[in-house]
Amino acid sequence: MTDSLSSYKAARAAEHLTNSNSEINAESNPEIRNRVIVLLRSIALGIAIATWMVMAIGSATRVMNAGLACPDWPLCYGSVLPAEQMNLQVFLEWFHRLVASSVGFATIVLFGASWYFRKSLPSWLPWATSGSLSLVVFQGILGGLTVTQLLRFDIVTAHLGTGLLFFSSLLAIASTLSQQSSSANHLGSKKIAWLGLSAAIFVYLQSILGALVASQWALHQCFATQDMCVVLNAHLLGVIPASISSIAVVVVTWLAKTISPWLRRISLLVGLLVFSQVAIGYATYKLHLQVEPLTIAHQAIGSALLGTLVCFTVLAFRAAKQDPSQTKEQNQVQPAIR
Repeated sequence: MTDSLSSYKAARAAEHLTNSNSEINAESNPEIRNRVIVLLRSIALGIAIATWMVMAIGSATRVMNAGLACPDWPLCYGSVLPAEQMNLQVFLEWFHRLVASSVGFATIVLFGASWYFRKSLPSWLPWATSGSLSLVVFQGILGGLTVTQLLRFDIVTAHLGTGLLFFSSLLAIASTLSQQSSSANHLGSKKIAWLGLSAAIFVYLQSILGALVASQWALHQCFATQDMCVVLNAHLLGVIPASISSIAVVVVTWLAKTISPWLRRISLLVGLLVFSQVAIGYATYKLHLQVEPLTIAHQAIGSALLGTLVCFTVLAFRAAKQDPSQTKEQNQVQPAIR
């Protein structure tokens, strides 16, 4: 019995030593650390793409008047898959909830992994994923309230606003963990970063105004009865600061003598998205929201513009903080930001 007890203690000690060595290796081995970072970056980016899809599907749900196609929540007609009641409207609402739920579970995985590997990760990452998880939980609550409160406009607007914040947080995490570096001018990059942040804020506020227009059908009411014209006009005026600040990002980036090639490429995408968004928005306005695909594309491109500006801003701030003389050495030793 004594020999058995000694063997058990030895086995436990060996197991503890193995676990300790694994933690030390994960923390001290740059290769393992970078693999974990790449994995979490990929997860965050994947969730962000799925979130963009959820918002696009949500826009289609609203345009097709399918927001209450499932009269209960979280189930749909009391079941997980309402096969008997299934039609286009029910499918849109049901599929919107399905993808949104998948996003929520994936965020839990990201949150859990960031805390499990926290010793080998940047110290800010677990807290950042905690913030993202809080946003997606709140987003889920708002999603339920949109149904139970019969699409109340303020809840619908908050639902989109929170979704955009969650989307932006994931892209900020992925961009901060990216391997891209820069030999850009510090002061110039910092100014461009603040310009990008300003543009992102203007685009976000413009998106909120757009949500107010959509959730109250302000365009239809303004044209039909002259009601809600204040809300519609506010959204139309909001195009000016959002567009000018976004175009300024493109111009200033390309005029900068020393700037990251990645920032130049992203700024080109910003310009393309701004042009597309204004053109589609004008067409949507002139056609009185009668062409559903245009309305859906308007929201989707707006979200993509916001996400692109968030990525641009994060990378620009990284470039501003980076020491050009150590860029090559940092890339060889540690490709991701600490």
